[in-house]
Amino acid sequence: MLCLKPFANRWIWALSACLYAFGWGYAAGGNQNIAACLESGKKSFAAKDYLMAQDTFTRCLKLDPDNVEAHLSLAGVLLTQDDLTGADKHFNAALKNMKRTSPYWSYTYSMLGDIALKQQQNDKALKLYSKSLEYNAANVNSLVGKGVIVEYQGDKQGACEYYRSALAVEPLNLIARNRLINLEPDYLTNDEMLNALKQRYAVAPDAAELTEENRALFEKIHRAEQRRGIDYLKNKYLKVPKEYIVTLNKDTSFEREMLTLDGYNALEKSIGQDAIAVFQKGGVPIKDVFDLRDMKGEKIFTPESTLTESGFYVYTEALQGRKAFLLPQESVPPTQAFLEKVAARVQELKDAGYVEISRSEYKMIQNQTNCSDETLRSKLGVYVLQVAKNDRRYFVLARPTADPKKGVSYYYVMAARAKRNPNIKVPSNSLVESYAFYGYTVCLEDGNLLE
Repeated sequence: MLCLKPFANRWIWALSACLYAFGWGYAAGGNQNIAACLESGKKSFAAKDYLMAQDTFTRCLKLDPDNVEAHLSLAGVLLTQDDLTGADKHFNAALKNMKRTSPYWSYTYSMLGDIALKQQQNDKALKLYSKSLEYNAANVNSLVGKGVIVEYQGDKQGACEYYRSALAVEPLNLIARNRLINLEPDYLTNDEMLNALKQRYAVAPDAAELTEENRALFEKIHRAEQRRGIDYLKNKYLKVPKEYIVTLNKDTSFEREMLTLDGYNALEKSIGQDAIAVFQKGGVPIKDVFDLRDMKGEKIFTPESTLTESGFYVYTEALQGRKAFLLPQESVPPTQAFLEKVAARVQELKDAGYVEISRSEYKMIQNQTNCSDETLRSKLGVYVLQVAKNDRRYFVLARPTADPKKGVSYYYVMAARAKRNPNIKVPSNSLVESYAFYGYTVCLEDGNLLE
């Protein structure tokens, strides 16, 4: 039984129900005063009188300073008041006095992980969630927490695995479900994506193979849905045309509204018209609107008068009164010479046998190998091209070499891609296969290669 509603109201812990469920027995045959004190605190907590509960549990600790239940109870109350320092103190105090047979090891480490996550100490939170899962591999809160951190790091496929594991334990967990929906373009197989397009009436019902154009279309429609495009249409129309939205699993806990292809096209056209009005209101002459460019010099309107991906960003910035576009007479901040230099270097890398990967795939390699940036670059065939201060491009060596270490990164990239497309051939790598056989990661905890 899980006592925590993962991330429900973010930090509220249903402690009273949790303690009753497991039947704490500290006072059985023992100190009745501490038992009465704890019971009083639980009643205050259940009534949401958190200040009274805090005072009561503090008094309980004066009766018995080492009482684990009192420490956990007080920590839970402090967490509801966002007193992270106090909650951390008492969760750790509970750990010091907790019996080896206690069912609360996983729970306590999971709560400490939540505290670290809220304090933006992601590395610390990741370790605490991992510790929690050592005691209980089905701790939903820790699975979701690890997924959130891994997603922040850019390893979206890794995050999906954690969210799926959480849903296997708790199918109605909305946080895991919604985050998984957000990441659909990163983990759906070709067949699943093709079926999702059929549900949206975006491809022919008898379509048998997902094309690259289909994939791009799915990503666009999905992105529009995540930007609350359906709410936009509902606010735009008194009654949204029924052919614009399709509803799956209606009137169930899994109900989900999705844009049809017609709905997506109507949404894009409508947003484009709104953007024209916003730019004009911001002082852009109508004759210049369709020649506006983003800060990289790319036009923000398509020939169909809809917004490009970067155009949508420029539009949302304009809604906030911020200028993120270039007028026809304004020059692009990075010079063309610089862009050509970058392009030349990219071509050199490709000629040398490198292929470009996404940042998400680079983070996935880090998580799979446990290797540091330096180790990946110096020994495992990774090249990072610094384009600007906050802009990097990532490459891995795909050409076979006598040194199996140089092919490790490419192996993990192709293995990840093969999960989505079984037609992709995963190259053999004796080093990875040898380590996998013995259950080792490629690198040690310090990020250095396991020699």
